Amino acid sequence: MAPTPATPPVQVVLCLPILNGLTGRQVLLGLKQRGFGAGHVVAPGGKIEPGESPAQAAARELHEETSVLTDPATLEPAARVYFRFPANPAADMDCQVFLTTEFSGMAAASDELLPGWYPVGHLPLDRMWEDSPLWLDRLFRGERFDALVRLGDDNESVAHFATIAWPEGTMPDAPATESDFPTPA
Repeated sequence: MAPTPATPPVQVVLCLPILNGLTGRQVLLGLKQRGFGAGHVVAPGGKIEPGESPAQAAARELHEETSVLTDPATLEPAARVYFRFPANPAADMDCQVFLTTEFSGMAAASDELLPGWYPVGHLPLDRMWEDSPLWLDRLFRGERFDALVRLGDDNESVAHFATIAWPEGTMPDAPATESDFPTPA
């Protein structure tokens, strides 16, 4: 069993609006302008504020970062991703990922993100975190899961990746723990 970290992981959310149009499915992502992950193309999201549910935080972050509006009640829980940074444990995050096809407004740049719509089958993977293709593709195929992403000493490369499927595609009440995931061979 992994030792208990000195500080608990930061609780964060991501919100992925999906546009089903004439040219196929597109997802709203954005080039991160500042802070953690600056320079990467990422999903809109951020920290959960006191008193907020994860869905409320996801809707708020989507609006703050892209000007796109969505009702928290329409968000579909799609994954929980546990990011572990052994070289920088203070950066550890437990992330809830939501999908939505119900939103309004035009995406606009913020201090945080330069948003853009990307075809689901042609994401800008060369500009995203190295772990992104490991779990994003699964979400877009309809899989629902908890995932563990353990980063390498450079805090960029993936040292270990594992998933646990959600029973019947529904998020379990209790989050997975690191010891629940398969260990590397």
